[in-house]
Amino acid sequence: MVMKIRKADKNDLAGILRLYSQMHNIEVPEISEEIEKVWERILDYKDQHVIVGTLNDKVIATCVIIIVPNLTHEQRPYALIENVVTDENHRKKGFASQILDYAKKIAIKEKCYKIMLLTSSKEESVLRFYEKAGYNRKDKTAFIQWLN
Repeated sequence: MVMKIRKADKNDLAGILRLYSQMHNIEVPEISEEIEKVWERILDYKDQHVIVGTLNDKVIATCVIIIVPNLTHEQRPYALIENVVTDENHRKKGFASQILDYAKKIAIKEKCYKIMLLTSSKEESVLRFYEKAGYNRKDKTAFIQWLN
């Protein structure tokens, strides 16, 4: 099976929401006017890239990479990766690695000096997966402040 990888378009919303529901173990939300407005805003944001991997025109993997302008490191931007998820029926087949590689190519093209990735998973296998993909958990310490 060859997965096609590309930037998401307006027709990918339902497939992405389905994957996010698997990631957060929630029901797939109905596509409302508010969700469509957020989706349009995301698609219009030039430094945010929603990447999808498809098999037979069905979205089976996704991630988001955001390029952040920066005044340090010779004014080179950095990148943030979020929302990495593969359909539960297609995991452990290398699809997430392919999506992350595609995101890395975007970061390189944008001349980023680093990519940061956060995961909420504490599973050692997931952490090893990200290390195998080139990320490390030693250089920095992440802190999150949740806002209501």
